[in-house]
Amino acid sequence: MLNVFITGASSGIGAALARQYAARGATLGLVARSRDKLEALVDELPGGHERHIILPADVTVREEIFAAAREFELRSGGATVVIANAGISHGVKTEYEEDLDMLEAVYRINVFAMANTFHPFIAPMKARGEGQLVGMGSVAGIRGLPGSEAYCASKSAVITYCESLRVELQKYGIRVSTICPGFVRTPLTAENPYKMPFIMEPDDFAREAVKAISARTSYTVIPWQMGVLAKILRVLPNALFDRILANRKQKPRVTAAK
Repeated sequence: MLNVFITGASSGIGAALARQYAARGATLGLVARSRDKLEALVDELPGGHERHIILPADVTVREEIFAAAREFELRSGGATVVIANAGISHGVKTEYEEDLDMLEAVYRINVFAMANTFHPFIAPMKARGEGQLVGMGSVAGIRGLPGSEAYCASKSAVITYCESLRVELQKYGIRVSTICPGFVRTPLTAENPYKMPFIMEPDDFAREAVKAISARTSYTVIPWQMGVLAKILRVLPNALFDRILANRKQKPRVTAAK
């Protein structure tokens, strides 16, 4: 029995993960704000509406995501894998007061909503003595990039949050996995004005992610080439890292267009 709950499921990585798991016979709980987009996704999945459960919810609204989790637990017989995939990325610079609200919004979706998503599943998984929580991190969480103060910081928080959770929950039989994508061709990366080495198509990424999740890998970067690059960046002396990144193009600020 494979029952998979996925947030941010209406497009990009989330939709690609849904396709991969549906092809493996899983029952899916699909969460996003748009019911119409979820309906369209389920229409194309093996098992269709008879097997999969559409759960429109805003992951930043605690009551909504809790209700979606309760419904999935009841209708599926219990989640085996929960993937907190919902996330946003916008250029943010602390020097602009109007960007501070955006920084908070990024944290609400990328970090706090992940905890909102995991919370209602922990007690049932403890009772069953098994389950897996999967947090979607990013290589951007490994070192800070100019102009991406909110996104990099939030994904760094995701990585350490999942690590804390992993150590805490393993004694109850609950596994926690952190998946860190490199560049994936999604709406999230569509406006990036810089080179994106080793960029992947969503379905290719999802295929590798599902393999890592099935193997209960605690932490992985996909693709592996970005994992190597991330390790190199991590050990670079600050002076050299700063010099390399000094003139890098930056993700546009949403507030700058208003």
